[in-house]
Amino acid sequence: MKESVRIFRFTVVGTLNALITALVVWLMMHIHDQGYLLANVVAYIVAQIHNFIWSKYWIFPLDADAKKNSIWHQILFFVCAFAMAYTAQFLFLLLLVEVFHCNEYLAQFLGLFVYGAVNFIANRRITFR
Repeated sequence: MKESVRIFRFTVVGTLNALITALVVWLMMHIHDQGYLLANVVAYIVAQIHNFIWSKYWIFPLDADAKKNSIWHQILFFVCAFAMAYTAQFLFLLLLVEVFHCNEYLAQFLGLFVYGAVNFIANRRITFR
């Protein structure tokens, strides 16, 4: 698959993940009156379940004979990629809100871009190789 197709697919799934994340953040913060940190954690976990399925079968599909990693290795590596991307995003979120006093909703939105970049690179290079 061409890298441009893969990036397009990643963008489509990433957009859906962003919408899922934004919806969960809004539900938790606005409807359930939870803090921005808990809302962030829950939203990213929910979006990750969606992300793994689409990543495995549509963004980074592997020929069954050419697979280097079993499903269990892929799950483990996917969780590691998630941890790296989430940590980068979470630190960025804290920096924006706590240091620069950015609006919590805007900071959540901007963090999606940090998360997406780190997540794509990690999954492309590690998880689905």
